[in-house]
Amino acid sequence: MKRILIANRGEIAIRVARSVKDLGMKAVGVCSDDDIDALHLSKMDEVYSLESKGVLAYLDIKKIIAIAKENNIDAIHPGYGFLSENPKFASAIKRAGITFIGPEEKTLKLFGDKVKAKELAKKHNVRVVEGTDKDTNLREAKKFFSSLKKHSSVIIKAMSGGGGRGMRIVRSEDDLKEALIRAASEAKAAFGSDEVYVEEYLD
Repeated sequence: MKRILIANRGEIAIRVARSVKDLGMKAVGVCSDDDIDALHLSKMDEVYSLESKGVLAYLDIKKIIAIAKENNIDAIHPGYGFLSENPKFASAIKRAGITFIGPEEKTLKLFGDKVKAKELAKKHNVRVVEGTDKDTNLREAKKFFSSLKKHSSVIIKAMSGGGGRGMRIVRSEDDLKEALIRAASEAKAAFGSDEVYVEEYLD
């Protein structure tokens, strides 16, 4: 591998670029239109525009792969967040004949969905925190909250992705509605899915 496209932004893109260069390879960056002056771009050997604005630019699988194919990219590193846990992204990269630096598609399908990952853990007798087991609406979240001991708290989590996005700690049932809306919105922006679930929060 000689040319690595880093499909991310900010601090993680800088870290990956540093490692890529340490290995004697070229770091290729991408950016949204409103990230044109972002610090991570100064650490890249080459930069290409995603030709759209905001977080959604970094979730555009077709555009990222088109850039990679047009510029003889050998491999794509997704960083974390964004498309890093998206099995469709890994599959599309593989179909394009490019190396995906990350887990296999089947692994992403399982562990990219936190609820499925918890089901696997339970199957192997690994203790997990109690929570809902599917995309959870306000009524279901309230029901779960009320089933806990007095003075308990819950945490709302995005079912997809990682990196702390789409998470909200809720200590009062009265705050559930707003927290669910915010968590779902943040998850949608970061991972392209607004599905969330609820767990008991352990301080």
